[in-house]
Amino acid sequence: MQTPTSVQRKRGFTLIEIMAVVLIIGMLSGIVGFAVFQQVEKARVVTARAQVDRLESSLELYNMDNGRFPTSEQGLAALISEPSAAPEPPNYQPGGYIKGGQLPLDPWGNEFQYESPGSNNQRSYDLWSFGKDGTAGGDEANADIGNWHDEDSG
Repeated sequence: MQTPTSVQRKRGFTLIEIMAVVLIIGMLSGIVGFAVFQQVEKARVVTARAQVDRLESSLELYNMDNGRFPTSEQGLAALISEPSAAPEPPNYQPGGYIKGGQLPLDPWGNEFQYESPGSNNQRSYDLWSFGKDGTAGGDEANADIGNWHDEDSG
């Protein structure tokens, strides 16, 4: 024969048991959420590096066709539409140098920066993203991501 207490225990969980499960789920989701967030930031940095590499390839094609890189004044816009300011490119590729005719934004939604001749690459150009904070300098996700950095440095 069952006592009234054992019959009640079979009907469901106590409030304390439910609260313990909710607390454990909350702690696990906090740990997992933090780890996922860190991976998202790392992925954005890797994406920015890949975009810099892709823009470098487009700039190299521009240079091979026209014998020079766009000036700082012409900027990256020279990759999508033929510059009308001097020095005009003699062999500009119809349709530009970027598929789709639109300059990409960095993973944080900001424009890439371009300077020719560069401060870091004085014989060619500097190409960079300001990183997560959108301003010069910084470290980790806020660090500038440019064509003068090694793959292992920030």
